[in-house]
Amino acid sequence: MRPPTPHEALRRLDVLVGAWDMWAADRRAGPVRTEFAWLEGGAFLVQRADVGPDTALPAEWGAHVPFPTVTLTGYDETADTFTTLYADGRGVARAYRTSLSEGVWRQWRAAPGFHQRFTAVIGAGGDTVEGGWERSEDGELWIPDFDVTYTRVAGPRDA
Repeated sequence: MRPPTPHEALRRLDVLVGAWDMWAADRRAGPVRTEFAWLEGGAFLVQRADVGPDTALPAEWGAHVPFPTVTLTGYDETADTFTTLYADGRGVARAYRTSLSEGVWRQWRAAPGFHQRFTAVIGAGGDTVEGGWERSEDGELWIPDFDVTYTRVAGPRDA
């Protein structure tokens, strides 16, 4: 069976494809190996992240350590938007709206009592991504949750 033909808009996400080391919480968490790869001939982007034996994690995270995590991002041509499905090692499952435009990657969701948003800037060479997550109880007053930095370790050109 032949995979579906991916929508051209998915090429906006090409900059993420590859292997990255992710650091978070003022670099107290990491490195967390994160890999982005195309599925189904480029119709979906999968992100997988997990800790290794050398990964440091902040003690205050306690039972809230989410790893391993996986996301699946697809495109809705009628709305010109991406949707990202998220699942983690705690059994948490969420859906986010996603955009990547002019070097800015965003994810957000509105959920009663726990709104979230992520904003990150892709570095000029495409080998770093720096940003952070924010949270809100009401979707009005936002507070920082944690910062995130990705550093590319391998990309499609290295494969």
